[in-house]
Amino acid sequence: MDLSATYRSIARRYFPNATIVADRFHVIRLVNQHFFKVWQQHDPEGRRNRGLLSLMRRHEWRLSSEQRDNLGLYLDDFPVLKVMYEAKQQLNQLLLLKTLTRKRAKRSLPKLLALIEQLSASPLHSLANTLTSWLEPIVAMWRFSKSNGITEGFHTKMEMMSRRAFGFRNFENYRLRVLTHCGWNGIINRV
Repeated sequence: MDLSATYRSIARRYFPNATIVADRFHVIRLVNQHFFKVWQQHDPEGRRNRGLLSLMRRHEWRLSSEQRDNLGLYLDDFPVLKVMYEAKQQLNQLLLLKTLTRKRAKRSLPKLLALIEQLSASPLHSLANTLTSWLEPIVAMWRFSKSNGITEGFHTKMEMMSRRAFGFRNFENYRLRVLTHCGWNGIINRV
């Protein structure tokens, strides 16, 4: 699930034996959002530079050597941002781990806890608090590879249909359109 406290409380209440697993996309997006907010506070002008924004968004291991050098020159002028950027990259690298055995997950956990501790003493302390409160579902994310990407995709399609129709007045027509666009097997069951 995404990092919604409401969904988590519903899942805990109605499915007490279920393992709650955080959705990787949402966790990494949360990390990036917090980082960009702090970046905005330290350098509002740099945040408006689209090229720089593109470099900051990417994972460090996907940058060319020239891009890495350009980013390094920028970060040298902002030591606090440089430390936070490096922590963000290490955190994202840990969060992207998939299908770990229990043994490997146990070995990775101290690294994650150390990073969270480091973040709690930095301007990213609110991110550290969120990660701490969602620690168990985030660690479960290492063991399970499923995501809610398919559900998100269907939801986006349904929103687009609703926007194009300027709101449906007949629910049955909307339902049929959703079935058609989101994978219908040709059988309509009438209730």
